[in-house]
Amino acid sequence: MSEPLDILIFGAHADDAEIGMAGTIVKHTRAGYRVGICDLTFAEMSSNGTVELRKQEAESAAAVLGLAVRSNLGLADRGLFRTEEHIRRITAEIRKHAPRIVFAPYWEDRHPDHIACSGLVEEAVFNAKLRRYMPELPPVQAEQLYFYFINDPGPTDLMVDVTDVYAVKEEALRCYESQFAAPGRGNDNVATPLTAQYVERVRARDSLLAQKQGLGYAEGFASKLPHKVNLF
Repeated sequence: MSEPLDILIFGAHADDAEIGMAGTIVKHTRAGYRVGICDLTFAEMSSNGTVELRKQEAESAAAVLGLAVRSNLGLADRGLFRTEEHIRRITAEIRKHAPRIVFAPYWEDRHPDHIACSGLVEEAVFNAKLRRYMPELPPVQAEQLYFYFINDPGPTDLMVDVTDVYAVKEEALRCYESQFAAPGRGNDNVATPLTAQYVERVRARDSLLAQKQGLGYAEGFASKLPHKVNLF
Protein backbone atom coordinates (compact mmCIF):
# COMPACT_ATOMS: atom_id res chain seq x y z
CA MET A 1 0.00 0.00 0.00
CA SER A 2 1.29 3.47 -0.89
CA GLU A 3 1.44 6.33 1.58
CA PRO A 4 -2.16 6.99 2.67
CA LEU A 5 -4.13 9.87 1.22
CA ASP A 6 -6.22 12.25 3.26
CA ILE A 7 -8.68 12.66 0.38
CA LEU A 8 -9.37 10.53 -2.69
CA ILE A 9 -11.68 11.91 -5.37
CA PHE A 10 -13.23 9.79 -8.10
CA GLY A 11 -14.47 11.09 -11.43
CA ALA A 12 -15.71 9.38 -14.57
CA HIS A 13 -13.49 11.63 -16.70
CA ALA A 14 -10.55 13.96 -16.21
CA ASP A 15 -12.03 17.44 -15.53
CA ASP A 16 -15.02 16.16 -13.50
CA ALA A 17 -13.30 16.70 -10.14
CA GLU A 18 -11.93 20.08 -11.23
CA ILE A 19 -15.38 21.31 -12.25
CA GLY A 20 -16.92 20.24 -8.98
CA MET A 21 -14.26 20.89 -6.37
CA ALA A 22 -10.93 22.23 -7.64
CA GLY A 23 -11.05 25.04 -5.09
CA THR A 24 -11.58 22.62 -2.22
CA ILE A 25 -8.70 20.49 -3.50
CA VAL A 26 -6.32 23.44 -3.60
CA LYS A 27 -7.27 24.59 -0.11
CA HIS A 28 -6.37 21.14 1.23
CA THR A 29 -3.17 20.61 -0.75
CA ARG A 30 -1.90 24.04 0.29
CA ALA A 31 -2.66 23.14 3.90
CA GLY A 32 -0.39 20.10 3.59
CA TYR A 33 -2.98 17.36 3.04
CA ARG A 34 -2.35 14.55 0.58
CA VAL A 35 -5.05 14.59 -2.10
CA GLY A 36 -5.48 12.28 -5.06
CA ILE A 37 -7.82 11.96 -8.03
CA CYS A 38 -8.74 8.69 -9.74
CA ASP A 39 -10.34 9.08 -13.17
CA LEU A 40 -12.26 5.97 -14.16
CA THR A 41 -11.93 6.37 -17.95
CA PHE A 42 -9.70 8.04 -20.52
CA ALA A 43 -12.78 9.83 -21.94
CA GLU A 44 -12.16 8.23 -25.31
CA MET A 45 -15.72 9.00 -26.41
CA SER A 46 -15.28 12.76 -26.00
CA SER A 47 -16.42 14.79 -28.99
CA ASN A 48 -13.31 17.00 -28.73
CA GLY A 49 -9.69 16.24 -27.99
CA THR A 50 -7.83 12.93 -28.08
CA VAL A 51 -6.98 10.42 -25.36
CA GLU A 52 -3.33 11.50 -25.42
CA LEU A 53 -4.22 15.18 -25.26
CA ARG A 54 -6.62 14.62 -22.41
CA LYS A 55 -3.93 12.72 -20.50
CA GLN A 56 -1.62 15.72 -20.89
CA GLU A 57 -4.37 18.10 -19.78
CA ALA A 58 -5.07 15.96 -16.70
CA GLU A 59 -1.37 15.98 -15.79
CA SER A 60 -1.22 19.75 -16.17
CA ALA A 61 -4.29 20.21 -13.96
CA ALA A 62 -2.80 17.83 -11.37
CA ALA A 63 0.30 20.03 -11.15
CA VAL A 64 -1.83 23.17 -10.74
CA LEU A 65 -3.83 21.51 -7.95
CA GLY A 66 -0.78 20.10 -6.17
CA LEU A 67 -2.05 16.51 -6.21
CA ALA A 68 -0.06 13.75 -4.54
CA VAL A 69 -1.53 11.13 -6.91
CA ARG A 70 -3.50 11.07 -10.14
CA SER A 71 -4.47 7.67 -11.52
CA ASN A 72 -6.73 6.30 -14.22
CA LEU A 73 -8.41 2.88 -14.12
CA GLY A 74 -8.87 2.77 -17.91
CA LEU A 75 -12.47 1.60 -17.77
CA ALA A 76 -14.60 2.07 -20.88
CA ASP A 77 -15.98 5.55 -21.48
CA ARG A 78 -19.77 5.20 -21.78
CA GLY A 79 -19.30 1.67 -20.49
CA LEU A 80 -19.50 2.23 -16.75
CA PHE A 81 -21.93 -0.20 -15.16
CA ARG A 82 -22.44 -1.67 -11.70
CA THR A 83 -20.57 -4.85 -12.48
CA GLU A 84 -18.52 -6.84 -9.99
CA GLU A 85 -15.39 -6.16 -12.03
CA HIS A 86 -15.85 -2.38 -11.88
CA ILE A 87 -16.66 -2.40 -8.17
CA ARG A 88 -13.58 -4.52 -7.45
CA ARG A 89 -11.31 -2.18 -9.44
CA ILE A 90 -12.52 0.85 -7.51
CA THR A 91 -12.39 -1.00 -4.19
CA ALA A 92 -8.77 -1.92 -4.89
CA GLU A 93 -7.95 1.74 -5.56
CA ILE A 94 -9.47 2.76 -2.23
CA ARG A 95 -7.53 0.07 -0.39
CA LYS A 96 -4.34 1.06 -2.18
CA HIS A 97 -4.54 4.67 -0.97
CA ALA A 98 -6.46 4.22 2.33
CA PRO A 99 -8.08 7.67 2.21
CA ARG A 100 -9.76 9.25 5.21
CA ILE A 101 -12.40 10.91 3.00
CA VAL A 102 -13.73 9.89 -0.42
CA PHE A 103 -15.54 12.10 -2.92
CA ALA A 104 -17.69 11.02 -5.87
CA PRO A 105 -19.99 12.79 -8.34
CA TYR A 106 -23.50 13.60 -7.15
CA TRP A 107 -25.97 10.84 -7.98
CA GLU A 108 -28.13 13.01 -10.28
CA ASP A 109 -26.54 14.52 -13.40
CA ARG A 110 -27.26 14.89 -17.11
CA HIS A 111 -24.29 12.63 -17.97
CA PRO A 112 -24.99 8.92 -17.38
CA ASP A 113 -21.31 8.22 -16.66
CA HIS A 114 -21.36 10.64 -13.73
CA ILE A 115 -24.37 8.84 -12.27
CA ALA A 116 -22.71 5.46 -12.80
CA CYS A 117 -19.48 6.65 -11.18
CA SER A 118 -21.43 7.86 -8.15
CA GLY A 119 -23.07 4.49 -7.58
CA LEU A 120 -19.91 2.50 -8.21
CA VAL A 121 -17.88 4.51 -5.73
CA GLU A 122 -20.60 4.29 -3.09
CA GLU A 123 -20.59 0.50 -3.36
CA ALA A 124 -16.80 0.32 -3.39
CA VAL A 125 -16.50 2.49 -0.27
CA PHE A 126 -18.84 0.07 1.50
CA ASN A 127 -17.05 -3.02 0.23
CA ALA A 128 -13.60 -1.64 1.04
CA LYS A 129 -14.24 -2.05 4.77
CA LEU A 130 -15.35 -5.70 4.54
CA ARG A 131 -12.42 -7.90 5.56
CA ARG A 132 -13.79 -10.94 3.73
CA TYR A 133 -14.27 -9.05 0.46
CA MET A 134 -11.09 -9.28 -1.64
CA PRO A 135 -9.18 -10.61 1.40
CA GLU A 136 -5.87 -10.33 -0.47
CA LEU A 137 -5.98 -6.58 0.28
CA PRO A 138 -6.30 -5.13 3.80
CA PRO A 139 -9.71 -3.53 4.53
CA VAL A 140 -10.04 0.25 4.60
CA GLN A 141 -12.86 2.22 6.20
CA ALA A 142 -13.22 5.79 4.97
CA GLU A 143 -14.51 8.23 7.55
CA GLN A 144 -16.92 9.91 5.14
CA LEU A 145 -18.19 9.87 1.57
CA TYR A 146 -19.19 13.19 0.05
CA PHE A 147 -20.68 13.93 -3.36
CA TYR A 148 -19.70 16.90 -5.52
CA PHE A 149 -21.72 18.57 -8.27
CA ILE A 150 -20.67 18.64 -11.91
CA ASN A 151 -23.38 19.66 -14.38
CA ASP A 152 -26.49 19.84 -12.23
CA PRO A 153 -26.49 21.32 -8.71
CA GLY A 154 -28.53 19.66 -5.99
CA PRO A 155 -29.30 20.15 -2.31
CA THR A 156 -26.13 21.25 -0.52
CA ASP A 157 -25.33 19.79 2.90
CA LEU A 158 -21.87 21.32 3.15
CA MET A 159 -20.14 24.24 1.46
CA VAL A 160 -16.49 25.25 1.34
CA ASP A 161 -15.43 28.87 0.92
CA VAL A 162 -13.03 28.89 -2.05
CA THR A 163 -12.95 32.62 -2.67
CA ASP A 164 -9.24 32.98 -1.95
CA VAL A 165 -8.25 30.17 -4.34
CA TYR A 166 -10.81 30.64 -7.08
CA ALA A 167 -8.23 31.93 -9.55
CA VAL A 168 -6.41 28.60 -9.14
CA LYS A 169 -9.63 26.69 -9.87
CA GLU A 170 -10.01 28.65 -13.09
CA GLU A 171 -6.36 27.95 -13.96
CA ALA A 172 -7.00 24.22 -13.49
CA LEU A 173 -10.07 24.38 -15.71
CA ARG A 174 -8.11 26.23 -18.40
CA CYS A 175 -5.83 23.19 -18.61
CA TYR A 176 -8.71 21.43 -20.38
CA GLU A 177 -8.66 23.64 -23.45
CA SER A 178 -9.76 20.76 -25.67
CA GLN A 179 -13.04 20.55 -23.75
CA PHE A 180 -13.90 24.17 -23.04
CA ALA A 181 -12.58 26.11 -26.06
CA ALA A 182 -15.29 27.34 -28.41
CA PRO A 183 -15.17 26.02 -31.99
CA GLY A 184 -13.34 28.09 -34.58
CA ARG A 185 -10.68 29.57 -32.30
CA GLY A 186 -7.68 27.88 -33.88
CA ASN A 187 -9.02 24.40 -33.16
CA ASP A 188 -11.17 21.73 -34.79
CA ASN A 189 -13.65 21.52 -31.91
CA VAL A 190 -17.32 20.87 -32.47
CA ALA A 191 -20.02 22.51 -30.39
CA THR A 192 -20.90 20.70 -27.15
CA PRO A 193 -22.45 21.79 -23.85
CA LEU A 194 -18.87 22.25 -22.55
CA THR A 195 -17.92 24.73 -25.27
CA ALA A 196 -20.96 26.98 -24.67
CA GLN A 197 -19.43 29.24 -21.99
CA TYR A 198 -19.38 26.30 -19.58
CA VAL A 199 -16.59 27.65 -17.37
CA GLU A 200 -18.49 30.92 -17.00
CA ARG A 201 -21.54 28.94 -15.90
CA VAL A 202 -19.49 27.05 -13.31
CA ARG A 203 -18.26 30.38 -11.99
CA ALA A 204 -21.82 31.70 -11.80
CA ARG A 205 -22.96 28.55 -9.96
CA ASP A 206 -20.18 28.82 -7.40
CA SER A 207 -20.89 32.52 -6.91
CA LEU A 208 -24.63 31.96 -6.46
CA LEU A 209 -24.05 29.28 -3.82
CA ALA A 210 -21.60 31.54 -1.99
CA GLN A 211 -24.18 34.33 -1.72
CA LYS A 212 -26.12 32.24 0.80
CA GLN A 213 -23.32 32.85 3.30
CA GLY A 214 -22.15 36.24 2.02
CA LEU A 215 -19.02 34.76 0.41
CA GLY A 216 -17.37 35.30 -2.96
CA TYR A 217 -17.23 31.73 -4.27
CA ALA A 218 -18.12 28.39 -2.70
CA GLU A 219 -18.28 24.73 -3.67
CA GLY A 220 -21.14 22.60 -2.42
CA PHE A 221 -21.30 18.96 -1.39
CA ALA A 222 -23.99 16.46 -0.51
CA SER A 223 -23.88 13.63 2.00
CA LYS A 224 -26.11 10.66 2.68
CA LEU A 225 -24.87 10.58 6.27
CA PRO A 226 -24.94 13.38 8.86
CA HIS A 227 -21.95 15.69 8.63
CA LYS A 228 -19.99 15.63 11.91
CA VAL A 229 -18.62 18.87 13.30
CA ASN A 230 -16.94 19.84 16.56
CA LEU A 231 -18.71 22.79 18.16
CA PHE A 232 -16.64 25.27 20.16
